[in-house]
Amino acid sequence: MFNGILITKDDTGYRAQVQPIDEAVLSEGDVTVSVEWSTLNYKDGLAITGKAPVVRRFPMVPGIDFAGTVIASSNPAWQVGERVLLNGWGVGETHCGGLAELARVKGEWLVALPDTFTARQAMAIGTAGYTAMLCVLALEKHGIQPKDGEILVTGANGGVGSVAIALLAKLGYQVVASTGRVSEGEHLKALGAAEVIDRQVLAAPGKPIGKERWAGVIDTVGSHTLANACATTKYRGAVAACGLAGGMDFPATVAPFILRGVTLYGIDSVMAPLAVRHEAWARLGQDLDIVRLERITCEIGLSEAIEVAAQLLDGKVRGRVVVNVQGGRSPS
Repeated sequence: MFNGILITKDDTGYRAQVQPIDEAVLSEGDVTVSVEWSTLNYKDGLAITGKAPVVRRFPMVPGIDFAGTVIASSNPAWQVGERVLLNGWGVGETHCGGLAELARVKGEWLVALPDTFTARQAMAIGTAGYTAMLCVLALEKHGIQPKDGEILVTGANGGVGSVAIALLAKLGYQVVASTGRVSEGEHLKALGAAEVIDRQVLAAPGKPIGKERWAGVIDTVGSHTLANACATTKYRGAVAACGLAGGMDFPATVAPFILRGVTLYGIDSVMAPLAVRHEAWARLGQDLDIVRLERITCEIGLSEAIEVAAQLLDGKVRGRVVVNVQGGRSPS
């Protein structure tokens, strides 16, 4: 038995509880990991609260991220004692995830914990930070340079947005942060934003094409925000879309794409191949300011995760939340 969050669904309803879990509940896999740190992402919030059909099988351990130590392996790629992390691959949705003291997964889903990070720091980054890096890489590979102009980051107070601002600022880009919490403006500027704008500027239905402003965009919101961001991106600029906090719809026209040559990149972090993951984590080790990372990170215990998951969906959580899965067992 080990401790964790277990989601169940039956005739009496949908429940998420911290409780002892039998190892038989774990999904199939060839590597077992002693999980030390996990994190809370928007998708975890949806899974724990049941506000969206994220969980596809029951019972389920939520948690799309984890970091820890291999304690059993029949996969030749991994040996007992090695330090690993995992992002995505359907864990916490179709495969038991990281918000428990044990996880059993496929070895090909794991990435070696970079020497530049502790397990806690890796989870402060988590899927949110890894996704932010994928977005930055997409803009870089498009050819966008700091001299080309402003980069818009939407959902700036969230996990992806916060890390994206820190990354872009360190790389020399001029970042404009869009947020529904303009009272957090000084916090966003401390991360590296040059300007903070109210999300309402972009959230209402807009014109098919507007005044050119952004050299590039990292969008975590979707819906009208994404449509307006595309409509105001400069000629041959690029938009990296990775989120849907504002909705799955995309009420836009083809105008920005055929009149200005704007490129819209879809960023998927869940099923990204290992080569892409290795590149992203290598760049995070090189380009992410750990001091700024700590500024946007708060730590909670496993027993607090269910309550904080609901707060996250209500927009009451800033930045990144790391979960100390082992409690008083001194994870590294």
